[in-house]
Amino acid sequence: MENNAAYAPLLSTTWPVFTAELGAALRAEGEEPLAEQVGRLRVVQTCGCGDGFCQSFYTASPPAGAYGDGHRNVCLDAPWPGHLILDVVHDEIRYVEVLYRLPLC
Repeated sequence: MENNAAYAPLLSTTWPVFTAELGAALRAEGEEPLAEQVGRLRVVQTCGCGDGFCQSFYTASPPAGAYGDGHRNVCLDAPWPGHLILDVVHDEIRYVEVLYRLPLC
């Protein structure tokens, strides 16, 4: 991840309950290599869209445009009635889309 991410708060410190939910959802989908990253993810920047239903965040600096080669989406079964979708680039979690969830904790 980029250097500025090294100083961003850890996901596990910021939202410990959500951290556990994310790890469990990844393991349930057989995404063990991604689940292993969860403990070291950092909250670099929130989405900032302003939508009340969105609590999405970047775990690395946002791209200037599209992610490009090496990008894939990982759609997970959220443990709430909403959506949990990851942007993964070259097997690194870069963005976590959290929609229609009670406030992260």
